[in-house]
Amino acid sequence: MDNQYLLLTPGPLSTSRTVREAMLKDWCTWDDEYNKGIVEVIRKQLVELATDVEGYTSVLMQGSGTASVEATIGTVVPKGGKLLVVNNGAYGERIGQIAQYLNIEHTIIELGEVAQPAAQQVADYLDNDAGITHVAMVHCETTTGMLNPVEAVCDVVKSRDKIMILDAMSSFGGIPLDIGKLGIDFMISSANKCIQGVPGFGFVIAKQAELEQCEGRARSLSLDLFDQWQCMEKNHGKWRFTSPTHTVRAFHQAMQELHEEGGVEARYQRYTSNQQILVAGMEKLGFKCLLDKSLHSPIITSFYSPEAQGYEFKKFYNLLKEKGFVIYPGKVSNADCFRIGNIGDVHNEDMHRLIDAIESAMYWA
Repeated sequence: MDNQYLLLTPGPLSTSRTVREAMLKDWCTWDDEYNKGIVEVIRKQLVELATDVEGYTSVLMQGSGTASVEATIGTVVPKGGKLLVVNNGAYGERIGQIAQYLNIEHTIIELGEVAQPAAQQVADYLDNDAGITHVAMVHCETTTGMLNPVEAVCDVVKSRDKIMILDAMSSFGGIPLDIGKLGIDFMISSANKCIQGVPGFGFVIAKQAELEQCEGRARSLSLDLFDQWQCMEKNHGKWRFTSPTHTVRAFHQAMQELHEEGGVEARYQRYTSNQQILVAGMEKLGFKCLLDKSLHSPIITSFYSPEAQGYEFKKFYNLLKEKGFVIYPGKVSNADCFRIGNIGDVHNEDMHRLIDAIESAMYWA
């Protein structure tokens, strides 16, 4: 069955028929066919996708992307450690909330939702507080669609010998990034974003030497990143608790399709051209971008809501859904806007069709 509409969101997103069909078979989690033939293959492929630098490993975690972020924060920061959180959107803010829930000492750089962090700001915080041991930042902040300056921030963090944690939830697999060359210690992402799998698990790609230091640190049983990694290492892909088998099998297929497309670079080019078609088409219709184009990511874009009398997002949303497109409400607290994503099994011709659909759905014009 084909999808009834395109999900133009930052995830879950529209998947290929072949990814969905991969879930039609049941798998036994004790069998080598599953653990060695699928899980271990995925773990190896993820590391290869993330870096050419030696010394990295990967671990898969059940649950949402946030569960993997919480597993990382809760396992990696030791008692007596201190986390610096770079916050310029809902997902940076969520990292701060996780630290608060877990009683981890932390400091937050509050930037608002439309400002990009400057490396110098991070440097100033680190230089003025010797207690900070770890730094966490979101790569692509889908609150607005902003891409944060990961290279500059990593330079500052690593030059001061701190542990760098990157939430690359909505960028990994869709934006070229070598985490080893940047010195990133822990990078977190999810199955249902740029690799175009389905929801159900996230993953962490980590410097093995750093992950090995994390035994006994976890503040949660089910979210113990170290124990999950140890179980997978010792038992060749076995998960500690129930594995989301169908989701994992779909991800295996999605990884194959990423390779067939030409890898991360080719997918980045597709997403970038999708986003450029979207912005050009929307501006032609009179819509304005929330962010300056220099801050845009190729993942999702925020647009100001029309100021026309009678405009309602819900009505606009429903009209577009009837035409086969699902867009996203805004998440910025001090601006009336909505968001349109262009990742997933979405292509240039789909973006042209979307612009035509939006033009015909502009009931207020």
